[in-house]
Amino acid sequence: MNICNLVKTTINVQKQLTRQYAFKSDLKIKWVRPEKISCIKPEKSGDCTKLPPLNPQEYIPEFQNSKELENADPIVQSIFQMGNCEHHYTSRHHRLTMIKEVQRHSLDYGSMEAKLARMTGRIRSLQEYMEKFPRDKKKKVILKELIDKRKKFLKYLRRWDYARFEWILEKLDLVYKPPPEYFHWITRKESLQKLTNTYCENIKEARLEEYRKKLEDEQIPFLEEAIKQLSKARQDQIDCDVPITITEEKINEMKIDLENLKVFRASNMSNKNGEDLF
Repeated sequence: MNICNLVKTTINVQKQLTRQYAFKSDLKIKWVRPEKISCIKPEKSGDCTKLPPLNPQEYIPEFQNSKELENADPIVQSIFQMGNCEHHYTSRHHRLTMIKEVQRHSLDYGSMEAKLARMTGRIRSLQEYMEKFPRDKKKKVILKELIDKRKKFLKYLRRWDYARFEWILEKLDLVYKPPPEYFHWITRKESLQKLTNTYCENIKEARLEEYRKKLEDEQIPFLEEAIKQLSKARQDQIDCDVPITITEEKINEMKIDLENLKVFRASNMSNKNGEDLF
């Protein structure tokens, strides 16, 4: 018998010490892991706008002032048009257009603003290219390196010339996203704890709101009953010839409060009815 009792106690202790890792919660809370955004996407790189559309009938910049092309055959003209040229021609056209918006003078191609504009033009051109050809690994690596390089340039400019930093962000329509001081993994356990706290707070607020409405509904009957009981108690004190502790002023103040509360409730009801009509 002693051995049997010892075995039973050992089994009960083991059951108590066993941790139940997976348990079903009665709360209707569902957590979905956030979608991972690639670093080459405009949402992550900070590019708010895309490149402006090109005029397909426009000539390549080197041949825009060519007089021979004006009288050339249409097939020859189409060869030198932006709509039929290679990708690096359109990319260079966008880079030059963005540089002209921020350069300090007509020959400025080496200032910080011009470098940022050149990188931004190429980044946006490569982003459009990656949308069409997402498996081009070489272009993807080049795009990542360009985005990191532009972040370093923006970080430097933000540190030493904040006014110019704000101006270049507005001109190029960029959003600077500095890296966090402390990296933090998003875990399911911590996210569920936050969702549970939010769920409980919502339940608490809903119940408090329900209790507040209940008290407001009982406020007018409570004041009416209090005035009635105080008047009766005052009359009993007068009849029994005892010191009067309930004054007439106190009863009148409660009557005024009751009238003001009725007027306030009536005005609120009329306002709600007016809003429902509209």
